[in-house]
Amino acid sequence: MLKTILALAVAGVLAACSNMPGAPGGPTRTAGQAVDDTTIGTKLKAALVADPDLSAMKINVDTTQGNVRLKGEVKNVAAWRKAGDLARKIEGVKSVDNQLVVTGS
Repeated sequence: MLKTILALAVAGVLAACSNMPGAPGGPTRTAGQAVDDTTIGTKLKAALVADPDLSAMKINVDTTQGNVRLKGEVKNVAAWRKAGDLARKIEGVKSVDNQLVVTGS
């Protein structure tokens, strides 16, 4: 009986360790980080929708561990800057990789 309890305890510890961030085969983000990233993305998308100079439909927002990547198209350099600035103002954003392309149209 004692061996069974010990084996279950060891299995539980090993299972818990496999879910730690950075563990081989484990997730790269915690549940809290995933929620934070979703919140950041949602807030940024809402800000893009509310801005008449930016098209939320043409801007893709990807957030991982507080790092935001913007991809898509904007009409001019001012819109490019504005999108990056909006992202930087969102609470929890650590960095912004602005990969938006200026199309001029």
